[in-house]
Amino acid sequence: MRRLVLLLFLVTPLAWGVGEPGDSARRHLELQPVDPATPPPAPDRVVPPGAPPPPDSPLELRLPPDWETVVPEESEPVPMSLEAAVVTALINNRSLAVQQLQPPITGTFEAIEQATFDPVLFAEAGLFRERVVRQPEETEQDPFELRSRQEQAELGVRQRLPTGTELELSVRSRRVDTDRGSGFDSEQHDARAGITLTQALLEGGRVDSNLARLRQAELDTLASVYELRGFTESLVADVETAYWETSLEQRRVEIFQEALAVAEQQLEETRRRISAGQMAETEEAFARAEVALRRQGLINARGQRDQRTLELLQLTSPPGAAWDQRLELISDSYVDMDTLPALEGVGNYAGLARGIRPELNEARLRYLQGDLEVVRTRNGLLPRLDLFVTLGQSGFADSFSRAWRDIDGPGYDYSAGLRLEVPLGRRQARAEQERALLQRDQAMEAIANLEQLAELDVRRAWIESHRSREQLGATAVTRELQEEVLRAEQARFRAGTATALAVALAQRDLLEAQLEEEEARVRYRQALTELYRQSGTLLLRRGIGMPGDEQVLVNR
Repeated sequence: MRRLVLLLFLVTPLAWGVGEPGDSARRHLELQPVDPATPPPAPDRVVPPGAPPPPDSPLELRLPPDWETVVPEESEPVPMSLEAAVVTALINNRSLAVQQLQPPITGTFEAIEQATFDPVLFAEAGLFRERVVRQPEETEQDPFELRSRQEQAELGVRQRLPTGTELELSVRSRRVDTDRGSGFDSEQHDARAGITLTQALLEGGRVDSNLARLRQAELDTLASVYELRGFTESLVADVETAYWETSLEQRRVEIFQEALAVAEQQLEETRRRISAGQMAETEEAFARAEVALRRQGLINARGQRDQRTLELLQLTSPPGAAWDQRLELISDSYVDMDTLPALEGVGNYAGLARGIRPELNEARLRYLQGDLEVVRTRNGLLPRLDLFVTLGQSGFADSFSRAWRDIDGPGYDYSAGLRLEVPLGRRQARAEQERALLQRDQAMEAIANLEQLAELDVRRAWIESHRSREQLGATAVTRELQEEVLRAEQARFRAGTATALAVALAQRDLLEAQLEEEEARVRYRQALTELYRQSGTLLLRRGIGMPGDEQVLVNR
């Protein structure tokens, strides 16, 4: 009995790590942290060394610890900076709240696969009754009736190990009462404690193949973490884009209001000059048309502003804000061309994208999953050959307690052997292996395709950033020149050498130049956001920490 008790220590649950979603997979992967200052080099090029210039955008989300979300009053506009808009969206966005539940949901499949190796407690209790009539063949005795009553209870624990070993430890107690009539009645108790070990020698005998499904579930959880990171990065980019779009529309309203005021002033001056006989009455029509155009533009600008405000409210979902809540955007889109640092080389951004883009890391994890599937299905090609050993110690007596006290006696049983099972043809196993190999090759090609598309996206975003950057200076010069043209036309108009139409056209050109300059500022901000998003570093540059800021290394 004491010898069997020692074997209990073999049947213990495996220690599985508990932590954040994806932590289990990280222990088995080769990961490389990615720093925007030192992007990983491309396979066919080397990124020039040296520290990059300061970040192009002043946005920093490292808010003070006592920062709180503002709960607005319905009657007053809500002051909102770009940083506050991003943080509010990260806290309150409904779509992000839905997506944040995906890693824990996917992580439950890890527990399901871990349960394969959990110990199983089993128990069985039974009652057996039998009544037969037998006729002795060798003697001329009368037939006799045989009654048998049997009661049995068994308790044990069973566990499967990653080594392909299955252990079972059980204890059993049985009572047999036999009645043959004529006063012959016998009662016997027996007790047995035993252990059974079954070891897979071929199929199911490798640790890596037995843990393949668990490792795949762990990779699935980590892939959902990278997917969440990609969603969060897209959300931050959408918030920044919506913020600047709303800011642009608010600025358009202000520009149209100023232009309308100037047009109305010009109309009054034209009417005074007509009354004084210094100008023909037909000049009033040009001035009135300009006022109507400015009023029309103001109406459209207000509608666009309200539309963009709704989009920003939906993304940020500030607490206590209604759909008709007004926003006061306090972050300025002004860009100082004198202090604006140069853009980093496109190779740096492309290298960062290859290392940290969430969809690329997710594709690498899918490739590793396919590699595990190859290992698992290769194991299925082997025949099933198991070694089994059973050891038991028994005790017999005429009572329950004496039977268990006698279990250290001479009664024992053992058995050992091999069990072979070979499906003929193994058609299913071969098909699963072929499919796993093809899917792994497909995943490898998908990684190469995504790397190419990522670099294409980065180069497009970089070109747009470079173009919008150059537009900043060009639109500023155009606006300054149009201001000079308008002042000249107004001076000529007061001197009586220019018409109201010429002044109206100059005002219109200045209005377009002002709108284009403001739009150029916003487009540059948005282009930088898109460039950072395409390079996979938007969260890092904004000071937002979350899992997934490392590169999954794959040996191909």
